[in-house]
Amino acid sequence: MLKHIVELSLRFRGVVIALACLLIGYGWFVSARAKLDVFPEFVQPQITVQTEAPGLASEQVEVLVTRPVESALNGVGNLESIRSESIQGLSVITAVFKEGADIFVARQMVAEKLAALAGELPAGVKSPQMSPLTSSTMDLLKFGLLSDKLSPMALRTFADWTVRPRLLSVPGVAKVTVFGGEVRQLQIQVRPDRLIAFELSIQDVLNAAREATGVRGAGFIETAAQRVVIQTEGQSLTAQDVANVIEAPEPKFGDALIMGKPGILMTMSGQYGANTMEVTEAVERALDEMKPTFEAQGIEYVARLHRPATFIENALHNVRSSLLLGAVMIALVLFLFLLDLRTAFISFSAIPLSLLTAILVLDHFGATINTMTLGGLAVAIGVVVDDAIIDVENILRRLREYMARQTRTGGADATAPIIPALSPRERENQTAPSGQNGARTPETARAISPEGEGQGEGDPGATEPHSSPPAGELQGVFRVVLAASLEVRSAVVYASFIVALVFLPVLTMTGLHGRFFAPLGIAFILAILASLAVALTVTPALCFLMLSRARPHEEPGYLRRLKEVHRRALEKAGRHPGATIGAALALFAGALATLPFFGGEFLPEFREGHFVLQISAAPGTSLPEMLRLGERIAQELLRNRRIKTVEQQIGRAEMGEDTWGPHRSEFHVELNPMSAGEEAAVQDEIRATLASCPGIQSEVLTFLGDRIVNVFGEDLDALDQKAQEIARVLAAVPGAADVQVKSPPGSPRMAVRLRPERLTQFGFRSLEMLESIQTAYQGAILGQTYEGNKVFDVAVVLEPSSRREAEGIGALMVRNAQGLRLPLRELADVYPTTGRYAILHDGARRRQTVTCNPAGRDVASFVAQARKEIEAKVKFPADIYTVFSGAAKEQAQARRELLIHSLIAAAGIVLLLAIVFRNCRNLLLVLANLPFALVGGLLAIFLAGYFGEEGRGSLSLGTLVGFVTLFGITMRNSIMMISHFEHLVGQEGMTWGVATALRGATERLVPILMTALVTAFGLLPMAVGSGAAGREIEGPMAIVILGGLITSTLLNLLVLPVLALRYGRFERSGAGFGTGSTG
Repeated sequence: MLKHIVELSLRFRGVVIALACLLIGYGWFVSARAKLDVFPEFVQPQITVQTEAPGLASEQVEVLVTRPVESALNGVGNLESIRSESIQGLSVITAVFKEGADIFVARQMVAEKLAALAGELPAGVKSPQMSPLTSSTMDLLKFGLLSDKLSPMALRTFADWTVRPRLLSVPGVAKVTVFGGEVRQLQIQVRPDRLIAFELSIQDVLNAAREATGVRGAGFIETAAQRVVIQTEGQSLTAQDVANVIEAPEPKFGDALIMGKPGILMTMSGQYGANTMEVTEAVERALDEMKPTFEAQGIEYVARLHRPATFIENALHNVRSSLLLGAVMIALVLFLFLLDLRTAFISFSAIPLSLLTAILVLDHFGATINTMTLGGLAVAIGVVVDDAIIDVENILRRLREYMARQTRTGGADATAPIIPALSPRERENQTAPSGQNGARTPETARAISPEGEGQGEGDPGATEPHSSPPAGELQGVFRVVLAASLEVRSAVVYASFIVALVFLPVLTMTGLHGRFFAPLGIAFILAILASLAVALTVTPALCFLMLSRARPHEEPGYLRRLKEVHRRALEKAGRHPGATIGAALALFAGALATLPFFGGEFLPEFREGHFVLQISAAPGTSLPEMLRLGERIAQELLRNRRIKTVEQQIGRAEMGEDTWGPHRSEFHVELNPMSAGEEAAVQDEIRATLASCPGIQSEVLTFLGDRIVNVFGEDLDALDQKAQEIARVLAAVPGAADVQVKSPPGSPRMAVRLRPERLTQFGFRSLEMLESIQTAYQGAILGQTYEGNKVFDVAVVLEPSSRREAEGIGALMVRNAQGLRLPLRELADVYPTTGRYAILHDGARRRQTVTCNPAGRDVASFVAQARKEIEAKVKFPADIYTVFSGAAKEQAQARRELLIHSLIAAAGIVLLLAIVFRNCRNLLLVLANLPFALVGGLLAIFLAGYFGEEGRGSLSLGTLVGFVTLFGITMRNSIMMISHFEHLVGQEGMTWGVATALRGATERLVPILMTALVTAFGLLPMAVGSGAAGREIEGPMAIVILGGLITSTLLNLLVLPVLALRYGRFERSGAGFGTGSTG
């Protein structure tokens, strides 16, 4: 089949080249308009359900709201896990679904479950709501609004009713959350002294206000010509005698600081599947249109407090520059080896054709072009050209031989033998004379003809009528190009499929690591398969078109000298096989000896130029105190010239998904452009600034988040105790930083415990009592008032001065149906106590969480030591247990999966090689390349770590994937070497021995060096820029591949021929590559 593909490509070369040009043009058009993002969608499908329960404590929210909703959602299909957080007045449940689940179907099923649950929740609890569907990176853009002219209430009103609707109208924006300012509310602030004077209770005011703000439609009047709607106005009643009716801010759950000043923070989230770059640009255009309005209102617009698109731009720019620079270096290598622009161009053309084909396929299936897909293409850039190099080099060598033969015969016989080859059928019918060391006489030689498969295929179809060459003077060149292309084609096909098969373990990984690396593997495999198609079609067509009318250049002199040096080195190694093999084994053992010096990590830290700082004060810390502390920290941070902007969000937004109280806040710090080393220094300076603030716990978050220890059980007090013990143990582990218990107890409360006997004695109803307390301190929303398109709540609440003192709760006047008025302390016990701000669930089990981030050491060794210390020093009762999660758990799972799947892929590769070689010894010779490659990869990691920032190498998931890639790439050269030995013996009739080994190794020197160098130089920019934005994962991969290429190439050229001489078995009758198997 391959023969027919190549022959058709040569016959219709004009069509093939025209289609290739069309492919390049269309591919360029599509790639310029493809969806861009920094990472693939790496978060499993999940849905967040929020339920507001005003006035309920966290324990009440857990029992009355969270557990019923969890129970309802547990029956949803494809559900993998449920976790929840219950805080005062709010339940937040996150349902995580299995990989591959349709998120839209999942949302429909969840909506049905929530609809059925609506009537089962307690009175006063609002209906559960699903949060908007957002992308995995969530944040789209953050900006701030400051004003010395507008009040906090007016600024917030402008943000809520002018800016937010405009931004929500931008296609691709899923959600806009507003922090800070004061939400405008029309409040009836009840005065307790006036209630006493008029012998009223707060319930009386609530009932009267509810009636006064009621609105009802009165129907319509039908006239002869029109229908007149009757509008009623029901908002005319005032309550000035017992309350102050004023516009005031509603109770605040949080606040915001912009550059250390009180202001408005607006955060946007992108829709699921939206193009981050396009949506960000559209949002910024909308904000630019509003700048005149900002100026007219006296508002300062603080742009780009956090802009993920900037990281995307930098990352994609870095990867693209690596691709471009690698392509330029590959072109230079090709020219230096070939010293001919035509042949260099033919080989180089495989790069744009292969990469653009891969991009077209990815775009067709809706994939985004992100750093991982571009990384896969960058790793493949040096590999895709290999097929073309092998093809072009062999065609060029055969054309030189053909031209030399024509010169000797005077050019009269265009069909003179090009190489002395026998077809397999001829070898079956006659035997070469003995004692001639494989040489054949001209009588037994056979000319290469288009009717046969030539050296590459050996198919006996010598009489196929459709195989006649085109008429004219190009017949001889046609035969040469066809035969030379087929000569190496089978080996290249099998080698390419093996390289693709090597990447299967990457594609089959699950979890976060699988979602990260799968796009890289898919892009790499697509590029490899595309390069194979190019080598079968475009490369032969270009060779025939561009080389047929011009005499090929002679081989450069430096290559001839290099071959001579290689030949002498190989002869010397062959004379001392034991020493040669022993030196290789010693090098392998030395590389393995570096393993104990390696650290381990899951994924590297991504250089986003952005830090997230979380601080926690004692539970119950007030909002003004956190604002004061935030101003101090922000001013300290802004003194650092490498920090560009600082914003702080305290607590949670009124419509946000966070479950934080005022005692917790988050800083977002945007950095000026700088190197990776400077970012690490700034991170240390930030930690020092936070450490200077007494009484707070802090952590600097990375992209990967914390290393987590979950403690499960049912007794909350026992969970808290064991979590505190674990935190103390972790803090003593070397390298531990940012250790804290996520949900510590001790949140201050005022408990009101109704006394049933007193309620019965005086005729009070408990529900009315609770409603009165909630109205007084939480506020009761009665309705809305309208101002144009703005809508504001109307609420009844005690005046602020009466809500400042906790002891005042007992003085609250309540009234029964008979008009008896009593202070609350007569009917209930009012006392201070403590409780939990938040109660966490995972899988419907209560849990407490301890988080930390190792600093200055690798994750694997830190987690191993932490486990050992916890097991030795913390004793757990039977009903409490711990589970490590976070990056450490993901890393262990990724390594285990990669190992298992690599063994399966290895079995497939061995099976494929066994089918190809049909010789166990030769198969083992090909596999001997793997330790050769491992040597260089390990040494490269060791040296990169030793001279790097951390002072030691690290076996990250990226480096492990790099080894997988390296084994596939370097195995190609071994296949080409061993297959050429088989070709010399099986196709050309040489006897296996030193002379054959020297010839085979020398003839493979140039293609092996070229393929190794183009791959190395293609990856060099990625390796040199390792750690920069966009190269955090691919950089370590490139370092591994570079190191492995160096050692595997040297050992392939020097040690593998020695091993082949000593252990290989090559027979004339053996069917190897090209013996009809692919014809």
